[in-house]
Amino acid sequence: MSVSKRRSVRLTAGALVAIAVGVSGGVAAGAGDAPAAAAAAEPSDDYRAQYHFTVPDHWKNDPQRPVFVDGKFHYYYLYNSEYNADPTANFGTEWRLATSYDGVVFADQGVAAPKKTNANYDLWSGSTVLDEANTAGFGAGAVVMLVTQMDHPTPAQQTNASGPQAQFLWYSTDGGRNFRPYGDEPVIANGGRADFRDPKVVWDAERGRWVALIAERDRVSFYTSPDLKTWSRTWEYVNPGIGTIECPDLFPIRADDGSVKWVFGVSANGYATGEPATFAYWTGSFDGTSFTFDQSSPQWLDHGFDWYGAVTWEDPAAPMDRRYAVGWMNNWDYAHSTPTWAADGFNGTDSITREIRLKRYGSTFSLVSQPVAALADITTARTELGDVTVDGFLPLAYEGDAYQIEADVTWETATNIGLQLRRSADGTRHADVGVTDTYAYLNRGQTGYPVGTWKTESRTPFPSDADSVHLRILVDRTTIEVFVDDGRYAHSSQVFAPPGDDGIALYTSGGAAVFHDLTITEFGSVVQRPARLIADFEDETWDQGWTATGSFVGAGPSAADLRGQVGARLADTFVGGGDPATGTITSPPFAIDRSFLHFLVGGGDHPLGVEPATSVQLLIDGQPVRSATGTGSAELRHVQWDLRDLAGRVAQFQILDDATGAWGHLMVDHVVLSD
Repeated sequence: MSVSKRRSVRLTAGALVAIAVGVSGGVAAGAGDAPAAAAAAEPSDDYRAQYHFTVPDHWKNDPQRPVFVDGKFHYYYLYNSEYNADPTANFGTEWRLATSYDGVVFADQGVAAPKKTNANYDLWSGSTVLDEANTAGFGAGAVVMLVTQMDHPTPAQQTNASGPQAQFLWYSTDGGRNFRPYGDEPVIANGGRADFRDPKVVWDAERGRWVALIAERDRVSFYTSPDLKTWSRTWEYVNPGIGTIECPDLFPIRADDGSVKWVFGVSANGYATGEPATFAYWTGSFDGTSFTFDQSSPQWLDHGFDWYGAVTWEDPAAPMDRRYAVGWMNNWDYAHSTPTWAADGFNGTDSITREIRLKRYGSTFSLVSQPVAALADITTARTELGDVTVDGFLPLAYEGDAYQIEADVTWETATNIGLQLRRSADGTRHADVGVTDTYAYLNRGQTGYPVGTWKTESRTPFPSDADSVHLRILVDRTTIEVFVDDGRYAHSSQVFAPPGDDGIALYTSGGAAVFHDLTITEFGSVVQRPARLIADFEDETWDQGWTATGSFVGAGPSAADLRGQVGARLADTFVGGGDPATGTITSPPFAIDRSFLHFLVGGGDHPLGVEPATSVQLLIDGQPVRSATGTGSAELRHVQWDLRDLAGRVAQFQILDDATGAWGHLMVDHVVLSD
């Protein structure tokens, strides 16, 4: 996918304009100011983030831990194509896939695990693993998913998502692009629990078995298995003090002092004790059955209001030294009121992908995080302002809504230093980031969004004797993420400032401060082009606009259950009369407006040019420019054609069957254009 700059930010010739007013002129962090009136979003407003991951359309919520296959990350997430902003409606989520080489630029691949495929309706959160040793029997290198579904829900339970939760196995034999359910029965049954979801599976290399963690409202249960199909419950962790526990995590990591620790994490609600509702974690040790804690109280990987359902995964280049992490930037308190739906027809944004490491602070080990290094690769411009001295209030003559701003700030007597971001022209609306003599903060209260919540200012400890701080702040259309000093503390929150609120100002109180090496970095857009389904062959007749000749006139897709198949039906040229059947099945013309064409094919090994053929081909002006055939097997294999040299051309997809002997037929499924 190309990276392009969709909206520029600019710095005028007079880089700084000093305003002789005190900090009471709108710097409000911690001061209890009333929120400014919310500005209504117009349908033409563009709220889509520019360098953060956003769902192409409709709805997304929980991220699912990516798996590294064929040199790139396969990132799955919960997706609902039927979303209509009605919080009482059934979400009906399924798993959608996007691929990425660097965790920054993603390419949409469409739905990978469709809902309503088996008797258990929706797919909720879970995790995928690469089964390199074929422990589950789906083949070496199969991508296997353990996922929560409702166990045979009734129609009423389907409507309100109230069916009994259990864990089901799905698998992919095409590198994680498409999944099929392993039957309708759970591999881990419910056992009478009201909450029983979000399985996280890890490989315990020391003991040669799989470990699964499952969230059960006030506890996490631990299971082990030799084959991903047969599971034994071994231990549970109970904590009634952090709300409903969801999305557990478990991994080993090496600290900066060389120590190796295990980290156990959950998404939880710490508001009762004045803590966040993000990713709580503990360091300790794991013996293959249970976790031993270094301390009873959790630490938190993010302190903002919108970093939930987070997942972490290995950096394949240094799996023990650093991991990646991403969170869903939303909150169930106001999940359906985001202006992105009315303005742009989508609701779902992720945090920036982060690199996380483990660092020792005295006797405590803590995770630290920073934006992934590959973010620098999409830089389009840098504005270096040097050292800027502020004593009071200083607007920058700069306008932008998608950038990074970074500085080392020093002071002697100042008691509050910070930045106003997404500032309106009249100064009445803004979000504030800064530090006082006791805490660092992100305050979004004066932007007007979200409406009707106390969740306006997040705080983290800051040493009272400090005289410097490093601030790295990511601002995008609807988000602000703050990394304080080395990233031990981070704040991530949605900030729905109206389009046009593009200003920045610096401020201090109690004395002057110097913003050293103040730099504003602009990034290109990484907004995905949605994958386009050319055919899924799920109807009883050929898809709309398709034409057939010979034996296939009047026929249609066949019901089947082949290895690698997607859904319940596929195109099978056996349908026209067995191996003797001949003819073609041809798509309507379509524009080549994506980089790759993907499909699944099985059947006869009779390539085009060696008559008689069983061949799938791409036609341009009626002539084949790409072709593929089967391997003499009923198993469907994934084929990818690189079409970048054909960009802008009009093509057709054709299934040709001229062969009449043994394996004189082809099976074809799930034809998709994507980047």
